[in-house]
Amino acid sequence: MVTTTETSAAAGAVRPFRIEIPEDALVELRRRIAAARWPTRELVDDRSQGVQLATMQELCRYWADGYDMRRVEARLNALPQFTTSIDGVDIHFVHVRSPHPDALPLVMTHGWPGSVIELLDSVGPLTDPTVHGGRAEDAFDLVLPSLPGYGFSGEPTELGWDVARVARAWAQLMPRLGYTRYVAQGGDVGAGVSDAMGRQAPEGLLGIHVNLLVTALGGPQPGDTEEERSALEAVATFRSSGFAYFLEQATRPQTIGYALLDSPVALAAWMLDHDTDAYYKISRAFVDGQPSGNLTRDNILDNITLYWLTGTGASAARSYWESYGPDAPAAAAAAGQAPPPVSVPVGFTTFPGEIWRAPRSWVEQSYPTLTYFNEVERGGHFAAWEEPELFATEVRAAFRPVRGPQVPGPRH
Repeated sequence: MVTTTETSAAAGAVRPFRIEIPEDALVELRRRIAAARWPTRELVDDRSQGVQLATMQELCRYWADGYDMRRVEARLNALPQFTTSIDGVDIHFVHVRSPHPDALPLVMTHGWPGSVIELLDSVGPLTDPTVHGGRAEDAFDLVLPSLPGYGFSGEPTELGWDVARVARAWAQLMPRLGYTRYVAQGGDVGAGVSDAMGRQAPEGLLGIHVNLLVTALGGPQPGDTEEERSALEAVATFRSSGFAYFLEQATRPQTIGYALLDSPVALAAWMLDHDTDAYYKISRAFVDGQPSGNLTRDNILDNITLYWLTGTGASAARSYWESYGPDAPAAAAAAGQAPPPVSVPVGFTTFPGEIWRAPRSWVEQSYPTLTYFNEVERGGHFAAWEEPELFATEVRAAFRPVRGPQVPGPRH
């Protein structure tokens, strides 16, 4: 459905990449949106029964009639894109070098239901901070890979692509780009990848920054303070009423995959039905015309359209089965013992709209090497997407202690 322009298929080569979307793919997308069969309205006045009818109908009206279907193509083609084969999978990534010398290489990993789209508005503030109120010495060379099975990366054809394997792939990608010293960042699934990188501590990794405490679901957390009890309540709420997408993808990704590949309306509804804070912000953007930060109608539809055109709804869902499915604990036990502790410096930012606001005490318990912690006043689960300037400020601050002279990698 989507064609690309590449050069050199040699193993290990870094190949330029460009998106070319056939017009008939966009015509077919509009046709399928117009042919949607709608359920009756939910019987409640909130999202407790799922994504609300008014939200979906307004999203689809704008998607078919107001949205520029070629925005995704234009936004990504405006940036340097590449693919390279790692462990049998073609990995797509955006690679933006800073105009400033001694920029610190940063590999940043998206999550679900996101993609590299959710990170694009942070590219400018991270690579060229002087234009965004920052300092030249805080600049990054930015590498934004698409997770295997997401976006323009290839789909794994064998089992075993959990977050730990992705972490090992990124540890191959960065040296391949010429970087001998680098840092890693992630939220959502990307936080799991960055956490795994911190535990694997590959040569050259100077530190990690995450904005979701993935370890909070791994076992009992203390509840001695009011802040800790509030976080425990948020985790309990997630497990009781916000866990549907997680459970389905972790146990039956193939089943939901049929709907995600066949119906753009089903795909959009499934992707909106994530956390409460993000859902209501996205709903207001479509129904009331009031976006929260950069969670605009166009940005949201860029992400959904990317999933549709690449046909990756099912393969992205399978990543949850790999990392969090019923066989994941057994596989981890068979592979060795409990994961090692993180040995590199860790930065953490708590955003107020996150699924659970991690207290500093929880973060310190999970990461004894914590060197930076901050709670900010705006933003939620999709922090880089919603508040890219604030997010970039946090990333700069978190990695400031580990900076040093960099050796420029090769130009592609």
